[in-house]
Amino acid sequence: MSARLVPPSGRQPDGPAADDETPHTPLRPLWSCRADGQHWPCREARLRLTAEFDGNPSGLTIYLASMFCEAAQDIHHLDPSNGPSPRELFDRFVGWVRKGKPPDRQAV
Repeated sequence: MSARLVPPSGRQPDGPAADDETPHTPLRPLWSCRADGQHWPCREARLRLTAEFDGNPSGLTIYLASMFCEAAQDIHHLDPSNGPSPRELFDRFVGWVRKGKPPDRQAV
């Protein structure tokens, strides 16, 4: 049994949206964005997560590290031999969180 971290908004990362807009949340087990089909966290998800965790980069890193662990399990289960490397997944989920480097200025 694994514990699930909930972002400050209180909504689960793969839960329903509160409005009609398609949320930039992960579609599991593929871990693609529900809204734009890009790898999650997509650029918009990164911007929103940065805003939600404003002033708490450690909290954001911990949250994303937990998502990284769940994604690694899901993705490996889907295709153990052809999925992204652990380093690629780490960079995708956690590596972009750097002080002074907003997600809108980084390549996704």
